[in-house]
Amino acid sequence: MNDCKYNTIDLFAGCGGLSEGFEKCNFFHSLAFVEWEKQPCLTLTKRLKKKWNYKNSDEIVLQFDMQRTEELIYGWESDNIYGNNTGLKTIVGDKVVDLIIGGPPCQAYSIAGRVRDENGMQDDYRNFLFESYLKIVKQFNPKVFVFENVEGILSANPDGISIIERIADDFNKIGYKIIDNLRKYALLNAADYGVPQNRKRVIIIGVDINQIQTSPDFALVDFYSNILPSFIDKKQKTVKDALLDLPKIYPFNSIKRVNGKKLSHNVNGSNVLNHFPRFHSERDIEIFEELAIDKKEKSNKYPNSQALIELYYQKTGKQSNFHKYHVLELEKPSNTIPAHLYKDGLRHIHPDPDQARSITPREAARLQGFDDDFEFLGSMGDQFKMIGNAVPPPLAESVAHAINIFIKKYF
Repeated sequence: MNDCKYNTIDLFAGCGGLSEGFEKCNFFHSLAFVEWEKQPCLTLTKRLKKKWNYKNSDEIVLQFDMQRTEELIYGWESDNIYGNNTGLKTIVGDKVVDLIIGGPPCQAYSIAGRVRDENGMQDDYRNFLFESYLKIVKQFNPKVFVFENVEGILSANPDGISIIERIADDFNKIGYKIIDNLRKYALLNAADYGVPQNRKRVIIIGVDINQIQTSPDFALVDFYSNILPSFIDKKQKTVKDALLDLPKIYPFNSIKRVNGKKLSHNVNGSNVLNHFPRFHSERDIEIFEELAIDKKEKSNKYPNSQALIELYYQKTGKQSNFHKYHVLELEKPSNTIPAHLYKDGLRHIHPDPDQARSITPREAARLQGFDDDFEFLGSMGDQFKMIGNAVPPPLAESVAHAINIFIKKYF
């Protein structure tokens, strides 16, 4: 490791979208990663070893529950799920932790999640996972932390108290300052940072008021107003930029069975990692083709959500309060890639009518800005889930470059 690199811990690491951007930036060295789900841990471990030459990736990627923070710090033994580990304190040793990055699971703050949940996610334990993040910050006292989450966190108020006010107050108690008016400064669109997708995210930067060499408020305004915007990509990338050169996957004339498994599309000849489609019924293939033709020819048969809800009812006999179908538009960034893709891909239909399908995991990864050599492990559902949960690496890389400038300037 180059001695001038900043030591980092990644919490709620997922498959490593945020850390991928920081590794690409080349000014940071990761000491440890924490993630509680198995397949993201396996995916991240392999990526760190093969791409970023972390020979100890098996040791520094910790599969563990962040809520068990004391054990995470000091170690745990004989756990039926998580085994044994000496904990973060031992792994970090006498090294200085300069930066902590990560974002608690966003489902509890998601506006869509609140609409669907009968209690508006008020009772969801994930509302308070930031407290575990805070405890790790308190333990290792980094110069800066980066806390990423969905736009909905700005309006979430479990127990009737603004979650943002609670986060600001609680971090202030341990000596960290975040910027006032997060909606004005910290709400970003990934499409502005080289990601072919409209994806609004809140990037909260916190600074240790005892280590920073100037007014925290002044420095934070500079970060959001000048440093980070200097990495904006003036020409947004589109679905066409992301997907057009991938091998095409066409439907069979009829459903086939291979080794007892039903297949609707021919994937022969595709040697791109994770580029295989889910199975689609003949009914859905017809719907996808019809909608893609409508979009391509600009017929506008389905001009609004209600028309799509009615189409869904006509084709399936099922009622829905939300429109299920969305065809990606070639000349625009994609709509947001969600973890929900592991359930179905109806809102991410490929724009080519001849392919008549929803997007593959690789196409979802392309729309998130992952490189093609990034291999996602596990089932297709696992892959879609970790891709949808990830921070887009190009956005993460822009944040990383900005943080490097910020630390050099103010610490």
